[in-house]
Formats: sequence, C-alpha cells, structure tokens
Amino acid sequence: MQCRAGCGACCIAPSITSPIPGMPNGKPAGVRCVQLADDNRCLIFGKPERPGFCGSLRPSAEMCGNDRQQAMLWLDQMEQLTAP
Repeated sequence: MQCRAGCGACCIAPSITSPIPGMPNGKPAGVRCVQLADDNRCLIFGKPERPGFCGSLRPSAEMCGNDRQQAMLWLDQMEQLTAP
C-alpha cells in the first residue's frame, strides 16, 4: 500500500522522541511536524536525517483506514496504547 496523497496523519498523530531537523527535542503527539509540507508530504523523506521511527511506519489498510480521519484515530489510539 502507498501513502494516501494529502494525508500526513503519521506526521501529526504520533509522538516522536528522536530529534527532527527543526524540532531537536522531537515532537509531541498531535503536533504537526515542521518537516510536513503544506501539501502534507514529508520534506525529509528518504534522507538520512529522517527519524528512524518515521521510516519504520509503513502504510497499511489497518493504519490508514478509508480516509485521513480514520488514520488519525488509529494512530492516536496506538499512541495512547503505547504511552509509558
């Protein structure tokens, strides 16, 4: 499965604890990543400075659902289930 154009849910919903260019302390859940362009595409996709967490996310029917809203809900639920 490929990412849904214009979604960006995986760059907003989850927290990222490793440094991101422009966000040296990572980002909290629900906060838009500074590397997410206006068209909701990752500006550092495929680059070495992209956090490992981001590279580990793979689009799937379960994660992405039928639309962006379902993806946000699923990712938010995963965030809550994996919180320390």
